[in-house]
Amino acid sequence: MATTGGQAPTPGRSAVVLALRLYGREISRLRRLALPALLLPAVGNIGIRYVAPLLVAKLAGQAAGEEGLTLASALPYVLGFGAALLLAEGVWRIGQHCLNRVGALGMEHLYVLGMDELLAKDAAFFHDNFAGSLTKRVLSFGRRFEDFVDTLTYRIVGSVVPLVFGAVVLWHYEPLLVAGLLLMIALTVAGAAPLIRRRQALVHDREAAIARVSGHVADSLANMETIRAFAAERREAGEHRSRVAESRRLTLRSWDYGNLRVDTLVAPMSVLTNVLGLLVAVAFGGPGQGVEEIVVAFTYYSNATQIMFEFNQIYRRLESSMTEAAQFTELLLDPPTVLDPAEPEPLAPRHTGIRFEAVTFAHGGAKPLFEGLDLDVPAGARIGLVGRSGGGKTTLTRLLLRMSDIDGGRVLIGGQDISRLRQADLRSLIAYVPQEPAMFHRSLRDNIAFARPGATDAEIHAAAAAAHVTEFAEQLPEGFATLVGERGVKLSGGQRQRVALARAVLRDAPVLLLDEATSALDSESESLVQDALWRLMDGRTALVVAHRLSTVAGMDRLIVLDRGRVVEQGSHGELLTADGAYARLWRHQSGGFLGGDDDPAPGAEPPATGTAAFRSRPDRNPAGTRGRRRGPAPAPNPRSRSPSPPLRRGAAWRRGVRPVLGSRFCVVVAVGDVARAVPLPRGPYSPAGPSSVRAPTEGCP
Repeated sequence: MATTGGQAPTPGRSAVVLALRLYGREISRLRRLALPALLLPAVGNIGIRYVAPLLVAKLAGQAAGEEGLTLASALPYVLGFGAALLLAEGVWRIGQHCLNRVGALGMEHLYVLGMDELLAKDAAFFHDNFAGSLTKRVLSFGRRFEDFVDTLTYRIVGSVVPLVFGAVVLWHYEPLLVAGLLLMIALTVAGAAPLIRRRQALVHDREAAIARVSGHVADSLANMETIRAFAAERREAGEHRSRVAESRRLTLRSWDYGNLRVDTLVAPMSVLTNVLGLLVAVAFGGPGQGVEEIVVAFTYYSNATQIMFEFNQIYRRLESSMTEAAQFTELLLDPPTVLDPAEPEPLAPRHTGIRFEAVTFAHGGAKPLFEGLDLDVPAGARIGLVGRSGGGKTTLTRLLLRMSDIDGGRVLIGGQDISRLRQADLRSLIAYVPQEPAMFHRSLRDNIAFARPGATDAEIHAAAAAAHVTEFAEQLPEGFATLVGERGVKLSGGQRQRVALARAVLRDAPVLLLDEATSALDSESESLVQDALWRLMDGRTALVVAHRLSTVAGMDRLIVLDRGRVVEQGSHGELLTADGAYARLWRHQSGGFLGGDDDPAPGAEPPATGTAAFRSRPDRNPAGTRGRRRGPAPAPNPRSRSPSPPLRRGAAWRRGVRPVLGSRFCVVVAVGDVARAVPLPRGPYSPAGPSSVRAPTEGCP
């Protein structure tokens, strides 16, 4: 259930019931400790609140009698009074000892249970929930067990069990005392119940507001660099203030409702109960025991009405604990969609080939992305997935990892249906490098070793060297022991990608999935890393997603996806010769901006990557042109507002870039091997002042 954005969800009754059930299960699991933990403090309360006052009442009754009170007659009661208090304290300590262990062991198990439940969720779940909100929920789920057990022990069992003892004693003196007490308790509960139900909704709103505050704090901290880059500190602080103010408003509303509505009913009823008990004791006290009965009735009724008066506080603590716990248990009401089969097949792939058979898949609530998709990746093949954004390239890799389940068809790896395998077994076959590499707030060594925790230092350093991590690791303050910061903030984007590649090298899996694995690397680093990738792909089945076509042009086969359909497949040369979708994408990337008139001819070789490769390109002529120009160059139109023709590196580049760089109103934008002079828009901070875009002839060559 999402907690992004505006109103956070309110946990329903079923979530509260589930939280109660899980907490009750913990008490049952620890029953050998829980039973004495619950009962012994209640026994101690009986000694302190009921046995000791009863002995005092006996003394008062004897003192009021005809024979009076002597030291000899009083001594047994005095010694009994002291023994009752000492015994009660001893019983309390034993109960507290057991209760401490129930709380600690229960919280430990619930913390583990909560994390296990989150780890079982599918990827879509984490896209819909704030990490900060989930952190608060799962930790509160474990921590609130302590409050629940304490309230149950001290306030409920510790009050109800002594009350039963007191009722038995009062019945011995006068049955009407018991009847009056039970009647007043029943009337108080009947009057407070509807008010408490109303207050429960207010508490739910309060807890939801607190969850929104924690979610916003976590979201802001996770994106602090973006906040600073856009000078949005005051805006985020203002948003935080408004959320905190809303939380304060809802908190006060729930507290005031308890104070002004619930307590204003319970407090008069407790007073009436005490008055009634005293009247009954005076009116019906038998001969010779009037003083004793009055003292007992007053004391026991006071203890009972204290419970009534604290009823709102008791319920408030219990309600707060269960509501906060239910913030987590409501997440458990929606089971994960990606599950291991009840009877998984043993992992026994016959090969490392991959096959998508009539696959149908749609993201939640959206139109189907894939409908009857068929795709075969032979074992050991190096396949590039290319195409426009949103075509389904990354989705294919995620389906292969079983981050989501398909709606129809089958996905096979090594001839085995991946839905019949345990997820851990499936993913043990795959080394995955995502588009945005995830880093843990751990050392550089730990981040690399995450792929194979049992790896030796030599293996880790070898993987780091293969991915060119050692080149920057040696410059870090503590080398491989340096903490990389939360999400790897101490590393650049390219360095994080190299670490992710080192993980893939260390993983040494037979299937390799690369999703834009070199997108954050500069040309020189990319050239080095690609050498490592080619060695890594040797003998493995590789599925490589790339928007930069030069990185996959040398693959065995390229598959062009468009809106979930395979529109073309073949080698780089075959697809250029076909002059279809891939050829258009290639021309757009190698010939300048979209719509450029200098597209390379079909069948042209892919450009080399890296600065050195660019300088050694043999297809440059002295004039700086490349390939075949389709028709004469258009004559410049001084009134045209369309972008100027692309500037070429080489002689033309040297001639054109100097005046452009000296212009006040132009900027040179380079894409691959192509540069273009683009007019700057006039704005409040531009040299030209606020106005429309200046024409290319006004300062742009």
